Amino acid sequence: MYDTSLAERVRLAIAPLSPFSEMKMFGGIAFLVGGNMACGIVGDDLMVRVGPAAYDECLARPHARPMEFTGRPMKGMVYVGPAGISGDQLVAWIQLGLSYAGSLPPKRAPARGEGKQRPTARRTPRT
Repeated sequence: MYDTSLAERVRLAIAPLSPFSEMKMFGGIAFLVGGNMACGIVGDDLMVRVGPAAYDECLARPHARPMEFTGRPMKGMVYVGPAGISGDQLVAWIQLGLSYAGSLPPKRAPARGEGKQRPTARRTPRT
């Protein structure tokens, strides 16, 4: 679940800045630029992909904390609590995410009917 009113605020903030798409991700919603995630919402937190170079600087900002999904921090990703995304703060965080996502090469869209496939690791039985 995610805060749908925050999602609408993000849509309104991103629209004049960049073409984007949306995808359900991390149990919430993500906003992508060129197929790369820029930001998203999980619960009532904004998640922002700031990249490894800006990570420590962003964590020093009020209301920001490491994005821990599956118990491990994801370097380059931060959560920003509701108190840190009021007014112009939301746009500033979104711009950081858009800047990083825009610096990455665009991802090719999967062909129709083609799902994401992950290679499977073969395990050999231990004797």
